[in-house]
Amino acid sequence: MTTRRLASITAGLAFLAAFAASPARAQETVLRVAMTAGDIPVTAGMPDQGFEGFRFVGYNLYDALVGWDLSRSDVAADIKPGLAESWAIDPSNNRRWIFRLRQGVKFHDGSPFTAADVVWNFERYTREGAPQFNARQFAFARPYLGNFESIEAVDEHTVAITTKQTDSLLPYNMSFLMMVSPRRSAEVNNDADAFARNPSGTGPWRFSRMVPGERLELVRNPDYWDRARVPKTDRLVLLPMPEASTRTAALLSGQVDWVEAPAPDAIPRLRSSRMQIVTNAYPHNWSYQLNFVDGPFADVRVRRAANHALNRPDFKEMLGGVALESYANLPPGTPYYGNPTRYEYNPQRARALLQEAGCLPCRVTLAISTSGSGQMQPLPMNELVKAQLEAAGFQVTLQTMDWNALLQVGRDGRQRHQGVHGINISRSLQDPFNGMFRFVWSRQAAPAGSNWGHYNSPEMDALIDQALSTFDPSARNAILARVHEKMSEDAVMLWVVHDLNPRAMSPRVRGFVQAQSWFQDLTPITMSAR
Repeated sequence: MTTRRLASITAGLAFLAAFAASPARAQETVLRVAMTAGDIPVTAGMPDQGFEGFRFVGYNLYDALVGWDLSRSDVAADIKPGLAESWAIDPSNNRRWIFRLRQGVKFHDGSPFTAADVVWNFERYTREGAPQFNARQFAFARPYLGNFESIEAVDEHTVAITTKQTDSLLPYNMSFLMMVSPRRSAEVNNDADAFARNPSGTGPWRFSRMVPGERLELVRNPDYWDRARVPKTDRLVLLPMPEASTRTAALLSGQVDWVEAPAPDAIPRLRSSRMQIVTNAYPHNWSYQLNFVDGPFADVRVRRAANHALNRPDFKEMLGGVALESYANLPPGTPYYGNPTRYEYNPQRARALLQEAGCLPCRVTLAISTSGSGQMQPLPMNELVKAQLEAAGFQVTLQTMDWNALLQVGRDGRQRHQGVHGINISRSLQDPFNGMFRFVWSRQAAPAGSNWGHYNSPEMDALIDQALSTFDPSARNAILARVHEKMSEDAVMLWVVHDLNPRAMSPRVRGFVQAQSWFQDLTPITMSAR
């Protein structure tokens, strides 16, 4: 054998040895998630399927001007710079906010992100007659645009947003408006459905493929502008699985690596199978918005009776302890919790209130869902609500529907569904507007906003106006506490529990930090070898 040939063979063997020693480099890493959603969230910008749509699609494919800091588990998540590096109120006009945009950002299609793109996106959500306007996207965005008046590009990297009235909380609402690529939209003649089949945002993940009703696959965006948040896994696979038992079986069989809201009675088995069970407090309530115009809940005595009828420790027990009892809209510990009325379990008091209101038995219809984002275990929980309400003098009809159908009932408002007296849509509380104002401000009466039951109180409106005009956080918190107390006095909802956000994950999932938020950051996650 010649020296040259021997050297060649030796080099080849060395190459094969090196290749065999590092197979992980050649193998794609994949994170497979089972969502509670009944379908794949819309990928056209503003997602559907509630905040689970934002969690898994909205904030992965896209960014908003304002983001959420999801890096810690020990404090409640708050907003941080997103596509805007900074924002401030115009010193000469307290209805005008100036947003300075991040430079060097590109959409997935390679086009640069500029102020003109922000204006284009706002017109997509707000300006009927604009070529890019989309009615469905407008419907999803509307709850966050109730105080929006106009937008202008000041220069290539600055926009100014003017509100209808002074709004100290505007940056929070800006965190929910996703920025899509005008260039990609133009390529499909501004057809949102066609755009959704090949979307382009600026987010940490890019669209790969979709099997309608079955799976959505995203791949890491190696050019993401936030270098610290370039995903550490190659591919993210999202699968809708509305049944808790199906999700649990999928995790145990190795079909998925992560499940939202595992069935409480399956948690011991999951733990014994070495699955990780992760929980954390987060801004959530599982409650019912009530109809203030049509039916029994127009009477505050009936609303108070319903709250006294529920024995909340029973719900916590049903959920395997993975819940906090809810006696008011916000959980204790919120900076503006105040001193709300505490509706303790008292079925005798509930019955007396119904008798006083002339509503015994008191017939009510509640619209509920089979699954959904933050809905926990909706069918057994609603059956327990029904049983406890009926033990106190109510007669309850449960109107069961798909999660997206229930969300549409919520968007329509009570006037389109006058036979419905309450809707069971779990709600986010991560900021004062989304946690309180949108449910009790007359300007938010559906379909303009999220005040489904058309609650209307001049005193409440005045408190909200005062809070929006107050930029000092400590002074504003005192006003917000009074808003919360007023919500409790008027029993504006039927409160049940706050969720602890349980998730179950394969032992292969590493690096996840469960934030105190509806939203979670999937970019730091790694997958260990099997």
